[in-house]
Amino acid sequence: MRTFNNFTLIPSIQKTLKAQKFIKPTEIQNLTLQELLNGHSIVGLAETGTGKTLAYVLPILHILKTLENEDQPVTVESQPRAIVIVPTRELGEQVSKVFKIFTHETRLRIRSALGGTTMEMTKRNIAGCFEVLVATPKRTLQLFEHGLSLKGVKIIVFDEADQMLDQGFLPTANRLVKASPPNPQMVLFSATISPVVQELMSKLFSKVKVFKSKGSHRVVSTLTTRNEVIIRGNRLPVLCDLLKEETKGGILIFTNTKEQCDKLATQLKENDFKCAIFRGDMDRLVRRANLKKFRGGQIDILISTDLASRGLDFDHVSRVINYHLPKEMDNYLHRVGRTARAGRSGLVINFVTERDKTLVDKLKSIQASS
Repeated sequence: MRTFNNFTLIPSIQKTLKAQKFIKPTEIQNLTLQELLNGHSIVGLAETGTGKTLAYVLPILHILKTLENEDQPVTVESQPRAIVIVPTRELGEQVSKVFKIFTHETRLRIRSALGGTTMEMTKRNIAGCFEVLVATPKRTLQLFEHGLSLKGVKIIVFDEADQMLDQGFLPTANRLVKASPPNPQMVLFSATISPVVQELMSKLFSKVKVFKSKGSHRVVSTLTTRNEVIIRGNRLPVLCDLLKEETKGGILIFTNTKEQCDKLATQLKENDFKCAIFRGDMDRLVRRANLKKFRGGQIDILISTDLASRGLDFDHVSRVINYHLPKEMDNYLHRVGRTARAGRSGLVINFVTERDKTLVDKLKSIQASS
């Protein structure tokens, strides 16, 4: 069995891995870790919940701490050596937490520049010397006018790149690369190959190795799927019966629109089910508070649009319910990836109507090939 001890990681990182009981790398970590430690640029494709974040966090910290140990510390303020671009604030906070697990021993400094924070607070956050910046694309561009410099950057990571849904993201990515020194180490991780990812791969990653896990673009083997046939759109009674079943862990319910999300939350509360919503166009502090309550177990039911389907790591979600199935398979794979993560088991329950035949047929095909 290959373990993290088999990789050329510095002692301070190995010490934290041992303390955190990280022993056996996941498939995508096995495929990419040594390549990244050797300074190579790569594209990594793997299903959600398979440890992509740690696959780049460890090499970044190893490389930057090695430079510091060789008497090459960061000495210029607001000039990081690595930048990780994430699509959302929530994912950025999650990535920062993974980095900070290892900073007690490495003593490297992690800063964030994420949407939803005031510019004054963000400017204060990137003041001084630090090694790693975790940032959303738009906020990074804004900070160019407030002292941020990428002249010292050696590593650029695009995490969960298939979530960079805006086709205008490519010019932003190009600008970030041009603002960095020539030939930085380039890293792209994604669960699926969306049009944006395809474009990034052809324009910025055309000459790099692509590593693909065996389960990429499929559901994980620990996920059980159950289909509930819905007659004449009568979803609510079926859902209420399901929610009365005894379960361990949180339940994440997906709708396709903000209006459906709000309506369902109201209906469940009228039926005495304690729940919260997580969607776009709601007060940022309320959305964060709802997410915190769900993660902390204060509420067991979170109703969301696809906003919660991408990149967020829930270690306690035992069930995902597609109250309304999405039209696209990529969205489906992201949703169900919120459970059965890191080898744990999970259940997805799909509410299926006649309109969902195309997606269900695709899903059957994927399951047959697994």
